[in-house]
Amino acid sequence: MNFIPYGKQTIEQSDIDSVVEVLKSDFLTTGPKVKEFENALSSYCGAKYVIAVSNGTAALHLASLVLLNEGDKVLTTPNSFLATANSILYVGAKPVFVDIKEDGNIDLDVCEEMLKKDSTIKAIYAVAFSGNMINQSKLKYLKETYGVTILEDCAHAIGAKEGEIKAGSCTNSDISIFSFHPVKHLTTAEGGAITTNSKKLYEKLLSLRTHGMVKTSSMKPWEYEMHQLGFNYRITDLQCALGISQLSKLDSFIHRRFEIAKKYDEAFLKESAKRKENSIIKPLYIFDGTSSYHLYVVLVDFTKLNISKEELFLKMKEKNVGLQLHYIPINKQPYYRQLGYESENTPVMNRYYEECFSLPIYPLLSNEEQEYVINTLFEVLK
Repeated sequence: MNFIPYGKQTIEQSDIDSVVEVLKSDFLTTGPKVKEFENALSSYCGAKYVIAVSNGTAALHLASLVLLNEGDKVLTTPNSFLATANSILYVGAKPVFVDIKEDGNIDLDVCEEMLKKDSTIKAIYAVAFSGNMINQSKLKYLKETYGVTILEDCAHAIGAKEGEIKAGSCTNSDISIFSFHPVKHLTTAEGGAITTNSKKLYEKLLSLRTHGMVKTSSMKPWEYEMHQLGFNYRITDLQCALGISQLSKLDSFIHRRFEIAKKYDEAFLKESAKRKENSIIKPLYIFDGTSSYHLYVVLVDFTKLNISKEELFLKMKEKNVGLQLHYIPINKQPYYRQLGYESENTPVMNRYYEECFSLPIYPLLSNEEQEYVINTLFEVLK
């Protein structure tokens, strides 16, 4: 069996043809494909405005520049990639780490408790972890009741939905962001996007994406003006051509992820029934058709086994199966410890970190490969 990673891109001939077509055109960057990709994302997600950028971290950085002020306190999750919290620090604001729920998402009930006690908290950065949507009714309630600014980090969640609300629609948030890294649902190699329903925020973001520059029809042909300190976070037409092609297949990609997730669920339920007790391994949550399953996360209580998590990772790798861990708590990272973090009351996150790991899930994972992953996992764990 060839090595099976936890995730990888699906690139087909139609994707290659789309990129080659742009290579033969007049515009390799800042051309028509960028706006075409943005329009396609807007239509798919239901947000009025989309700004495509160079990567997901750039999306978070620009979003933080328009949402936050220096010194603002921002409630966020320790269960994410570093960029979510880092983007708060980039603008001189202060992350405040909140424990997670059993499904891996930030605990919005704890957020409310903190908002009641501290009126200086200005924002919530909520991550739709693994593709599982943030509770939309609770988000709406917190926004309306406490007046906080809300960013939804949907880097894992394009295609996810809660009822009629799609990830990235900004129905109950000020801004959402996406990432198009190769392991995500669709890829532009590197790339990201910001969505919003605010024209004011959109215009600020457009300027910040390109050095803070503004150019209007009343200016001389060669003129432009810099009104704020911006960045070069532009995305290329090559990337956007790939993104347009990938977006047209996104629903089929997600459908395949659904099939894989359900098969994992069935295997673990069957194992549990066979043992007539709780399975040695359980999903973070059971498939219900709402998560878009960027990740398939499982939990194992290693204190009940004669194998450590490190040994599991190494033995699975020896058998050509790549596991991954999402995530090391951000507040436990050395840099954050130096800033005074680490001692937050996050018992669910701490237990989750000890038990969690991610199994392979991506559209090109074959049934045979998934069976091999399942059988190998049970063999090693036993």
